Order: sequence, then structure tokens, then C-alpha cells
Amino acid sequence: MFLGTKMCFVLVLGKWKADRKKELNKNTIMANVLVVSVNWMGDVIFASPVFRALKEADPGGRLTCMGPARVQPVLESIPFIDEVLAYDERDTHRSPWRRWRFLRELKTRRFDRVFLLHRSFSRALLVFLAGIPQRVGRPTKGRGWLLTHRVISAPQGSHRSDGYLHIVEAFGVPVRDRQTILTVDPEADRRVKHLLVRKGLQETEPFVVINPGGNWALKQWPLTNFRTLVRRLAAKKTARVVVSGAPKDRHKAGEILSSGPAEAVVSVAGEITLKELAALMRRAAVVVSADSGPLHVANAVGTPTVALFGPTRPEITAPRGAGKVRLLRRDVGCNRRACYHDGCPEPLCMRAITVEEVVRAVQEHIR
Repeated sequence: MFLGTKMCFVLVLGKWKADRKKELNKNTIMANVLVVSVNWMGDVIFASPVFRALKEADPGGRLTCMGPARVQPVLESIPFIDEVLAYDERDTHRSPWRRWRFLRELKTRRFDRVFLLHRSFSRALLVFLAGIPQRVGRPTKGRGWLLTHRVISAPQGSHRSDGYLHIVEAFGVPVRDRQTILTVDPEADRRVKHLLVRKGLQETEPFVVINPGGNWALKQWPLTNFRTLVRRLAAKKTARVVVSGAPKDRHKAGEILSSGPAEAVVSVAGEITLKELAALMRRAAVVVSADSGPLHVANAVGTPTVALFGPTRPEITAPRGAGKVRLLRRDVGCNRRACYHDGCPEPLCMRAITVEEVVRAVQEHIR
């Protein structure tokens, strides 16, 4: 249990009685609002229009977001958020004592309302115990009694971003712009500029970023295809190639580097932070990536992208930012619905996307 069964019961009972007396009017000005974020990079980016809508509803209000430390740099890149509170219930705040201290901090901030984008029961309990008068979210995982405003989920098959926007729309917040957006930190941009120069790229030289990684193998384009892509782009003298990726992708980057001439391709995999990733993506002429966080980072900072989709459905997770998108996907039968069969022995859906069509798509963006 979150704080111990007996203590939790006493606090919940007392809090429930207090809430019956002091709930705020739903239509009051949004003075001090908390949003409980989702956990993954791509989902955080999909949620960025939520913060725009809330800020536009009350430009003078204060908007705070609570989320795990691993996505804090992404949250800090959403221009409508005033403050980010890092909360990791499986790491930094794993112990009851640390959760209790975080709960006390939430209480002192006296939030007027909270929007729960995350479906977690424990986070709903946390904001309930923090005494936030209005608690808006989906009544998932048996947590409906912790909410003052229960939102029915968006229709099945809705875009992920629309699902998050639906939570604030159901509360009465108007949504005028559904486009995702990230800003680039100037200091991170300066570091990336110097890094690229050290790697041998001139500041005005166009380059293509390829992102070979991803959270799960089923969504990844075959590494052999990326290696062939680099050779083809080098042969056509399309542009220099920069390989991005997390530290775990360094071995993939090494294999890709070995595929092309040394002067044609460089790697920054495992060498940059999330804020620097956004800066790198904005500097690129075009980004090639499967459906993953880096793809949505590139799109949200306005860079053209070649999006490689296989098991996931574009109507649910297609990029929604300002960058132009050339989405490549092949119907192989088993991917007519979103597929999450991570143990798939033969990911035909990703193998069906050819190197030649990716080369053509890259050249379309660079012309």
C-alpha cells in the first residue's frame, strides 16, 4: 500500500469528508494547476497540446507538471509548462518516507485542480491525499472514487494525443490547436553545434539523422537496411549522415558506421542528452526513424521526417508536429490492427519497407 494500510484508511476517510465540503466550482479561473504526466517520451510529446490548451484557458495561471525524471528534459522543452516536479515511485520515491515527503510538498503548493493523464491508481491516491480539490481523470484501475470528475475514455482507435486532450476537453477546456510542440534549449543547441564540428561537419552543411533504435525490437527497421541506406545515400552524395541513439544503441551505430565511407557518416549515439537530441533533430535536413520517441521529437521541433511504421497504426501514433512527414508503411495482413506481439518471429511489416523507397523519401525532403 502507498503509506501503510491503517494510516491510508484514516487519511482517505478524512479527506473524503473534507472534499464533500470544499470542492471548487468547475468554472473558476485556473489559478494553480497540476498535470500528472505519462511516462514515455513519445507519449509526453503527444500530450504537449494539453499544456497549450490549459495555458490558453488561463494565460496568467500557473501550470506545473509531475512526471518521472527520465522524461523531465522533454517536459521542460514544452513551452507552456511553468515548472516540472520529478516523481519516480519506483526509484527516488520508492520508500514510504520519500513518498510522504513528496506528498507534504504537494500539499504546501495548494493546487486548485489536477488533470491525471496517467492511468495509475497510486498517482490518483497521491493527489487525493494531497488535498487537491478537483481531480480530473479516467476512472481506470478502480480509482474512480478518488476523482471528482470522471472522464470516459476517448473512442477506441483515437489518436493517442486526442486521448489526452479528451481529458481536458471533457472538463470544459477548449482545444484550439492539436499540434505537438517542443522548443530547443539554446545551451543544448550550442553544445550540439560544437559536437558536430568536432565530428567534421560544417555548421551550414546539411545532414540526415538516422535513428536505428527504439523501445522494442518489433518496431525497428532491420539493421542491415540501415547499413544499405547509408551506402546508398553516400553513393548518391545526398547528404552526410549522423547516427543518433541511446547508449544501448552504440553497437548498432558502430555497425552502421562500418557500412559507409568514413567521411559520409558519423555517430553521436550515447553522446547526447534528450535536450541535445531535440537540438540535433532541429538542425537536421531530414530524420529517418521508426515509430519511436526520437521520431516524435524531430517532428515536434519542425524537422521533416521519414517515418517507418510497421506494427503500430498511424491513426493512433502518427507524428503530429509542425515537421513534414513522409510515412512509409506496408499492409502485410497481420498489421491491419495495432500489433503488440513482441515475440514475433518474423517482423514482415518492417521488412516490407524497402531501402529504395526510404532513399527516395529522403531525397524528396532535401530537394
